Amino acid sequence: MKLQFGIVFLAAATAPMATKARNANYSSMTSVPSRAEWKTQQQPQKRAAFNIDSVAKATGGNVSQVRGGDVGGGTATMTNEMFNMVKAVVGVGVLSLPAGIAAFGDAPSASIPAALLIAGIGSVAAYNFSLLGRLCAITGALSYRGAWEKAVGPNTAWIPAVSCVVKTFFAILAYSMVLGDTFKALFQTLGFEVSREVSLLGLTALVLLPLCMLKNLSSLAPFSLAGIAGMLYTAAAMAVRYFDGSYADPTNGLALDVAENLRPAIGTKGAEAVFSSNAFILICMLSTSYMAHFNAPKFYLELKDNTIARWNTVVVTSFSISILFFIAIAAMGFSTFGGSCSGLILNNYSTKDSIMGFSRAAVAFALVFTYPLAFVGCRDGILEMLQVPKEERTDSKVNNLTYLILGSVTAVALKITDLSFIMSFGGATLGNALIYVYPAIMFRSAVKNMGDNATTAQKLEVYVAMTFAALGIAFGGIGAKMALGKLM
Repeated sequence: MKLQFGIVFLAAATAPMATKARNANYSSMTSVPSRAEWKTQQQPQKRAAFNIDSVAKATGGNVSQVRGGDVGGGTATMTNEMFNMVKAVVGVGVLSLPAGIAAFGDAPSASIPAALLIAGIGSVAAYNFSLLGRLCAITGALSYRGAWEKAVGPNTAWIPAVSCVVKTFFAILAYSMVLGDTFKALFQTLGFEVSREVSLLGLTALVLLPLCMLKNLSSLAPFSLAGIAGMLYTAAAMAVRYFDGSYADPTNGLALDVAENLRPAIGTKGAEAVFSSNAFILICMLSTSYMAHFNAPKFYLELKDNTIARWNTVVVTSFSISILFFIAIAAMGFSTFGGSCSGLILNNYSTKDSIMGFSRAAVAFALVFTYPLAFVGCRDGILEMLQVPKEERTDSKVNNLTYLILGSVTAVALKITDLSFIMSFGGATLGNALIYVYPAIMFRSAVKNMGDNATTAQKLEVYVAMTFAALGIAFGGIGAKMALGKLM
């Protein structure tokens, strides 16, 4: 019933967005036409979002960079884009969401307002993801940093660049933490008592380091598909364990095989507990969970016939699927274990639970082979920040930096064991900035650069974007304080 409530809300929450995507002529979200559409515009009362002069102003005179419609050059179908976008959004962070609900509640009804928060924040994240694509259409930018350079200016472009690098560091840190916990549990399933520290150190030295030292990672790309498969299996396994009641009695069955603090703890703090300040922990965790926005320009440019209407349809559909998945994982995990939900929900399940054992193996397999892909993004970002020319990136320099980053990540992962802290603190700081604040600043500057050629809807939309940015800053400040308090 609780999950059905969340799904009904999602339909209501996303319906207006879907309507906007269909009615392209009546929303600033779809007011950036392709160049072909602009050339054939015959109705003067429907002013285009840009003309040659305004785009030249925003792009530094390079009008040919404007993207949209038949000049986008992308080859990906809408179906391919949706699949890849869901794959980018749905990551290991979703496994910490039950702990986000447990931060403020311990009764099953707490999952109802949690579902509302997941759907609401997901909808805002989808809006800003769409906004970044539209910024590329307006400015002709090819990347997140490029959009900032063209809309705001090159002198401050280091701000989003540094934020993306640090956020990627947080991502690989979360991967290491999950892998340490997961391999410890897998060893226990096989009958070996191996500590989390030994598991993580051994995995890092024998597996992760060699993979991160590879010069060509193209052979690892197909393994990223295992991530979605692993998450789908995990959701199904959690549903089975919720409905069959295997963990319903904390004094019997599989629940006896887990530590006492991880056994089901169903209390009395239900839906009304969402008004506690601890609810901001879940809100900030969601900023991390939905984080894929630095890849929004890439998705927009790869979309075939990337009109804004088609782009919005892809974004709305992808985020709607992701929202449903987040609600399912969060509700199932929390409803099973209540207030005892671990920062990594898989830790709550018995190592003797064969169904969940396969889930751990699937998640571990996916993370091991996607870890280097995220790691290289962090390493290359640091090299860009340090302004090291490509011709000077010798093997010795790259290898030394690899040792430094991987060693730092492992050291922190050994010290911090609560994944929910990383998710909430990272979301409160960098997640909110990349999702809510930076896109609003860029859009405001882009509309200002367009001058009188900006539509009334776009000028009004600036206030909407800046409102989301202000809320992101406020929620982030409170959430960061709550996350640090929880760690202490």
